[in-house]
Amino acid sequence: MEETLSKVRLDRWLWAARWFKTRALASRALAGGKVRVNGERPKRARLIGLGDDVRIRRGPFEFQVVVRGLSEH
Repeated sequence: MEETLSKVRLDRWLWAARWFKTRALASRALAGGKVRVNGERPKRARLIGLGDDVRIRRGPFEFQVVVRGLSEH
């Protein structure tokens, strides 16, 4: 029996979507200001949902992602 997720912690989602290899790296990026959600600097426990705009800075590149699916794993 699988339940549908409506919100997921940002650090878990970044790891599950494979933007970072570990949750610790995702948390470090969040603490360092490398991730923005809907234009704001979030904390790692912030809940995100479908349709949220996530910007991820990695090196010289910035990725803009619109959340279309949620997963914790």
